[in-house]
Amino acid sequence: MKIAAVVVTYNRKKLLIECLEALKRQTRPLNAIYIIDNASTDGTSELLFEMGYIHGLNSGTSTIRSLYDGKPIKVVYVRLKENTGGAGGFHEGVKRAYHDGYDWIWLMDDDAEPQKDSLEKLLKYTKDNVAALANLKVDINKNPQYMHRGFFDFENFRWIVRPIKPEELKKDFVKIDHSSFVGILINSNSIKMIGFPKKEFFLHYDDVEYCIRLRKTGDIILVPESLIFHKEESVKDFEERRFLGRKLHIIPYDKLWIYYYGIRNSTWLRQNYMKSTLKFYIILIKSLIFSLIWQLLSNDNILKRCAFILNAYYDGIKSTFDNEKPKKILYK
Repeated sequence: MKIAAVVVTYNRKKLLIECLEALKRQTRPLNAIYIIDNASTDGTSELLFEMGYIHGLNSGTSTIRSLYDGKPIKVVYVRLKENTGGAGGFHEGVKRAYHDGYDWIWLMDDDAEPQKDSLEKLLKYTKDNVAALANLKVDINKNPQYMHRGFFDFENFRWIVRPIKPEELKKDFVKIDHSSFVGILINSNSIKMIGFPKKEFFLHYDDVEYCIRLRKTGDIILVPESLIFHKEESVKDFEERRFLGRKLHIIPYDKLWIYYYGIRNSTWLRQNYMKSTLKFYIILIKSLIFSLIWQLLSNDNILKRCAFILNAYYDGIKSTFDNEKPKKILYK
């Protein structure tokens, strides 16, 4: 059984090294690590070269040694010409590892850190009908991040995936519908049937869309004893306000562009997978109203903010995947 890890990175070189060191320590050593660099500008390739992970600053193949048994691990460094987002990075990494013939492909972001026995504990549940295996994603204090593992629920206004409940984690394993791309080990037989992650999504919900396809090929199994730490480096510099008893997060204008993808992609998913068209439009209108209210309460660039929101929902409905559009609307 040949296993490769795929790590997607962008401008978080120190976290990336911590992730790679954790992969080197695995008690079930990996056969390969694919590092997909989304055109980082923080000196990522220089640090990888300095630490001995790569032999040059450009894309290429090198070898490191497992810290567990000393055996070689192939490292494939791919520096993309532009930032394609997490979705584009995982598309590229899964495609390359699959075509190179690996049986299982383990996905994670650069701020993930699996425990040394994480992979070994996952592999206890490899069976013919298993499409993917998921680590339990936890924060640095080992608190489970429930929102990142769960069950499809497109009819709910609050979420597309219902989070797993604490009591469900008491089992040896749990059949789930969805796992984020931080700690999911995918069967290449399933990849053969469904293809690669949808690169057009750029950011947000690409894992949901892919898990929908994975579930058509077999089970997704969560293994609670197999832990992967997620350091959650996302910026939380928003202002909280209340409206009609709800807590609203007012996003700074220079960070607003990132939220386009979540609105567009979730709208696309609901339209394609909700059973009731009427309920889809009810949820759509309700979500749109709240999104516009957020922008009206911001007190800056209100017209551009509202145009941005309307375009995000419209593009989701029309399946328009122009990933340069949010910045054009807001900043040009």
